[in-house]
Amino acid sequence: MVIPIPVKEKRFCIKLSIRAHYPLSLGLAVFDPNRPNTFYFKRKVSFKPESFTDGAAIRHLSIPMPISSKHLNLALFEKGNEKDMGFDLIDFQLEKLEKKDVWASSERHRFMDFAIRFAQKAGYLPPNYYPSPKQEFLIHYQPSIRDVFGKQLVTPARIHRQMPYIQVSRSQFQQFSIPVRIAILAHEGCHYFNNTRSEKEADLCGLRYYLDVGFPSIEAVYAITKVFRFFDVPLEQQHLQRAKDIIDFISHYQQQPSLITSMQTK
Repeated sequence: MVIPIPVKEKRFCIKLSIRAHYPLSLGLAVFDPNRPNTFYFKRKVSFKPESFTDGAAIRHLSIPMPISSKHLNLALFEKGNEKDMGFDLIDFQLEKLEKKDVWASSERHRFMDFAIRFAQKAGYLPPNYYPSPKQEFLIHYQPSIRDVFGKQLVTPARIHRQMPYIQVSRSQFQQFSIPVRIAILAHEGCHYFNNTRSEKEADLCGLRYYLDVGFPSIEAVYAITKVFRFFDVPLEQQHLQRAKDIIDFISHYQQQPSLITSMQTK
């Protein structure tokens, strides 16, 4: 099932109600039909046996879309069944998503504006150097990131802590949704702006900005878990703790009233 959404680059929220007729895994994606590898949202929704009552189960979903392209498609499909006979879309609405003022310096706002624009295009851009409009920041989009000896690294992105120069792995970024790319770039930006080597500090700093803008929290969790899967070793305790810290931060964030104010500094 594919539903066209002529949103014209506006902020909005998708509200869905889905009824499943039997236990299944539902694929859900919001993407630009005119650009490859340009997913604004990707998720699997599970309808488990224990959720069924009187032969059916209903899930209500909300997908915040703080950024969009001119045209988007919403795709819903039953994984493993091309006929899509196991579910019905019983309600579909688009609601306006109010814009929030985000607390940050002007420099960081400019960096994130640049990062968001790059993330929207990263699925189809060729390897190259991509500077920000005022030449403040530079992304080196590489086929893959390698060390000084030419060995390929597993990291999807890394930044120089003394200058705003970011290396980004094209082979990895093409696999990610746009929000996941943004979460990763926000993390890297925090290494620079906070001048820190701490992964936890960069995680939570980047995550705060990401959530303040209005991106879906589930994609932030995916960002960290998808990065871990590129490592050739099992998840170690530090990785598990890192994921737990992110989930705890999101849970705490969602329980707090909105206290975001705007700070514009030169």
